Amino acid sequence: MICCYCKDKQATVHLTQIAGEKMQKVDLCEECAKKKGVNEPTAFALADLLCGLGASTEMEQASGELRCPQCNFTQADFKKAGRLGCAECYKTFADGLEGLLETMHKGTKHVGKVPYALQQTRELNDRLRQLQKKLDKAVADESFEIAAQLRDEIKQTREKLTEISTP
Repeated sequence: MICCYCKDKQATVHLTQIAGEKMQKVDLCEECAKKKGVNEPTAFALADLLCGLGASTEMEQASGELRCPQCNFTQADFKKAGRLGCAECYKTFADGLEGLLETMHKGTKHVGKVPYALQQTRELNDRLRQLQKKLDKAVADESFEIAAQLRDEIKQTREKLTEISTP
């Protein structure tokens, strides 16, 4: 296993944090473990490692000595807990959090989970809109063969949408 921090050497120190049903792992080489103070449990913040390997310091530098006006949360509180105090914290510490969230997640916008049928419906509706635009353009350009193909594809897509909508 390669070190999560330097991405170069073999990892020999393996940290695991279990919170509720979620498990997070960090693998470090000897050198990076010493730099992070992993040998002394009081010398490092596990939140630092789990939140992008030191990315919380990026948050500290970007937001200075800010304090959340709603819950009074600070960067030190974030480093201890590994999470923010309230929804307002996301606005207060926004500058430093963006880079941190990008390293932790696929994106910075929460999209949530969608039931499969609803997801299919949305995709088919999007596809219908795209096809209709292409059809309008093909008719305007007098490309009637392409327009006929698009018309047939729209019909098939509408049939699929009806199948999904009707139980």
